[in-house]
Amino acid sequence: MRRLFGSVRARATLGATLVVAVALVAAGAAVLLSLRSNLIGEAGTQAERSARAVASELAAGTPYDKLSGLDGDDGPVQVLDEQKRLVAASEDLERISGTDSDRVKPRPAATPSGDGDGDGDGDDDSDDAGGEALEPGEISGESLFSNGSATIDGEAQDYRFAAVEVETHDRGHLKVYAGSPLAAEHGAVRTALTVMLIGFPLLLGVVAAVTWLVTRRALRPVEGIRREMAAITQSEDLARRVPEPDTHDEIARLASTTNETLAALETSVERQRRFVADASHELRSPIASLRTQLEVAAAHPELLDLDGAVEDTVRLQRLAADLLLLARLDAGERPNDAKVDLAGLAREAAEGRTGVTVDAEPVEVAGSRGQLGRVLANLLDNAQRHARSAVTVNVRSEGDRAVVGVADDGDGVPDGDRERIFERFVRLDAARSRDDGGAGLGLAIARDVAVRHGGTLTAGRGPAGGALFELRLPLV
Repeated sequence: MRRLFGSVRARATLGATLVVAVALVAAGAAVLLSLRSNLIGEAGTQAERSARAVASELAAGTPYDKLSGLDGDDGPVQVLDEQKRLVAASEDLERISGTDSDRVKPRPAATPSGDGDGDGDGDDDSDDAGGEALEPGEISGESLFSNGSATIDGEAQDYRFAAVEVETHDRGHLKVYAGSPLAAEHGAVRTALTVMLIGFPLLLGVVAAVTWLVTRRALRPVEGIRREMAAITQSEDLARRVPEPDTHDEIARLASTTNETLAALETSVERQRRFVADASHELRSPIASLRTQLEVAAAHPELLDLDGAVEDTVRLQRLAADLLLLARLDAGERPNDAKVDLAGLAREAAEGRTGVTVDAEPVEVAGSRGQLGRVLANLLDNAQRHARSAVTVNVRSEGDRAVVGVADDGDGVPDGDRERIFERFVRLDAARSRDDGGAGLGLAIARDVAVRHGGTLTAGRGPAGGALFELRLPLV
C-alpha cells in the first residue's frame, strides 16, 4: 500500500477522489432527504384536501352513504365518531393501518357507549378523542398527519394520512381520515438513488482520471529536474543546469532556485579547487627552499644559511596560520558579541611600526577582538609594503557605522584591480615578490572577517594619491 501511494500523483488523485466522494455523498443525501420531504409534503397536502372535502360534506349534513369521497378514487377514507368507532369508510377498502381504527367496514347499527360489543375500538373514554372545542358545522383548522398503508380493491400501497375533526349538527364530533398514496415519493426516491449509485462511481472515475492526468502534466517538469540532478550528481559536472519551464509557477521558481544553488555550488567548488592549487603552489616554494638549505647543510655544514632557514620556517608558519583562519571562516565560524574599541585596537596595531600615524576617536563595535586586530594588522602590512614614506590610520563614526581608513602615499591600486585584490592568492605585478613573505591572503582574510562582522571592506584612492582601504562596521 505504501508503494502504491508512494508518489505525489497517486496521493493527489486519491485525495481529490475522496474529497469529491464525500461531497457527492453529502450532496446526494441532502437531495434525497429534500426530495422525500417535498413529496411527502405534497402527499400530505393532497390527503388534507380530501379529508377537508369529506368534512365539509359532513358539516353540511350529507349522509354517510352519499359522501363523494368514499368512492376510493382519491385514496382511502375513514370517518370515526367520538368513541373512535368507524361510521363510514371507502367502498373497496380491505385493510388499513396508521389511523385510530383498523376497521374497514362501518357498524351495521349504532349502540350506546359501553355496550360491550367486544370489538375493542370504541369503548375508550371520550376524553381520549377530545380535540379543540368546535361549534356545530365547524371544521378544525388543524390537521394531524401520519404514515400507514391500505389495501384497496386488492392493491396495497403506502399512504400519507391526514386527520381533520368536524362538529356536526346531528351526529356529534367526527374525525375524518383521508390518505394520499406515497408511490410517487417512493418511485422518485428510488430513481434518484439508482441514478446516484450509477452516476457517482462514473463521476469519481472521471475525477480520478482527470486528476491523474493533470497531476502528471503538472509534475512532468519536476521529473525533468530530478533526472537532470541525478545526471549532474553522477557526472559531477556542476556546469550543467536543470531545465526551467516557462510556466512562471512554483515549479519554475523551484528550477530557478535549483540553478542558482548549482551556480553557487559550482563557484564554491571552483574556489576551493583554486584555493587548494594556490595553497599547494605557495607552500611548495618555502618547503623546497628549506629542503635545499637542509640538504646543503647536511653535506656542507659550514654553508648552512641559518637565517634563511628561519625566514622560510616563519613564512611557512604564517601561511599555515592564514590557511587555518580561512578554513574556519569558510566553515561559517561566527564572531562573538564582545565590545571592541576600534581606536585602541588601531593604536595597538600601529605600535612599533615606522611611519604610521593614527587619528582616532573612540568608537565601539561588537565582534572578535582577535579577528578585527588581524584585519588592521593585514591592512597596515599591505599599506607599509606599498607606501613611500607614510601610512595614516583614521578611526571615526559615520551614522550607525564605524569607519577605519588606512591610507598610504604609494602608487595606489588601479581601478580595474580594486576588487580583484581581495581574491585569495592574488598579487599585483608590483607586489609579486615573495621576499617580504606575502602570499596574497592578507586582504582576502581582511574582507572575509569584515563580512562575518556584518561590515564591508573597500579599496579606493587616498588623499595622498595612494591606496585607501575603508573598513565599515556597525556600531554597538
